[in-house]
Amino acid sequence: METSIQSLFDAAKRARENAHAPYSSFKVGAAIETQSGDIFAGCNVENVAYPEGTCAEAGAIAHLVASQGKQQITAVLVIADCDEPITPCGGCRQKLAEFGSGETRVYLAGLDGLKGQTTLAEILPGAFSQSHLEG
Repeated sequence: METSIQSLFDAAKRARENAHAPYSSFKVGAAIETQSGDIFAGCNVENVAYPEGTCAEAGAIAHLVASQGKQQITAVLVIADCDEPITPCGGCRQKLAEFGSGETRVYLAGLDGLKGQTTLAEILPGAFSQSHLEG
């Protein structure tokens, strides 16, 4: 793995270890990278009232915004302990689009390493954007 991807992998894997998943036992970690090369990580945080939980990607975005304000995301890596790599859910795809672009790289990983890669445009064609609000 190249250095940048390895750094994302390591950050997401560490965050995943702290996931609060007492109901599903499905721990997820995510790490995002900004244009400046800074990395922010998050993990899923479940709640007994299921819709009130937080996805790992949303946690990483919140970490970024709380630390540095809005920044452009250039890459995201999502990690979970499963045979088939998982992609961000639909809601998180839209959240990533708020801070990224269609060219934002999306890396999919298992605990043993990288399993695939794509772009935000490929997993969220037709993303809702500010231009839709401008009429």
